[in-house]
Amino acid sequence: MKTVIIHGQSHQGSTYNIAHKLAEKISGEITEFFLPKDFGQFCCGCNTCFTVTETKCPHYKKLSPLTKAMDEADVIILASPVYVYHATGAMKAFLDHYGYRWMVHRPEVSMFKKQAVCISTAAGAGMNSTNKDMADNLFYWGVAKIYNFGIAVAATDFDSISECKKKKIESATSSLAKKIVNRAPKVKPGFKTRAFFFIMHLMQKNGYNPKDVEYWKDHGWTENKRPWK
Repeated sequence: MKTVIIHGQSHQGSTYNIAHKLAEKISGEITEFFLPKDFGQFCCGCNTCFTVTETKCPHYKKLSPLTKAMDEADVIILASPVYVYHATGAMKAFLDHYGYRWMVHRPEVSMFKKQAVCISTAAGAGMNSTNKDMADNLFYWGVAKIYNFGIAVAATDFDSISECKKKKIESATSSLAKKIVNRAPKVKPGFKTRAFFFIMHLMQKNGYNPKDVEYWKDHGWTENKRPWK
């Protein structure tokens, strides 16, 4: 299996170690990117990706290696420490560039057969809202199965985490890796994703954005074809 990890920070702390531990347990090829080192541009709101093509985005070339890695991966891991109860600004800036891939626009076909994990850590709290920042994007991309793992580590670095919490991390990542590997051959979107896709299918029959309408028609999605079949 191929796993890509998008780290919402460039230092190798608790969130990094947990994400890497999970990827190693899934086994296979691992590709990692660190934000903002590998991508740190802010979306400038030009709307080019929506109305013309994403290839005309001023950041397209810089973003391409990350996009390619996600498209080729079986598993996507988005990992962010909690920054003021949310994902890092670098992670948000990265995700902002994929608005055109939301199901309401032009979702990437391969996403409907992938699994993804959102991982967050904090000394105290904020993991739920941080994971939601990332999971919302994965859902609207059409990712078939999304898992969340957040933990209050009560420490500022991985080495300082108590042995009790480290055992909990080991157990949780082992269980999660097992689920991912076992589900890999037969992963398909759940009811919520399929229902939302159906609503978009109806909308795109007479959509407002010609590029989106053309994309859906070219894939046969305004008729009976579905990306997960």
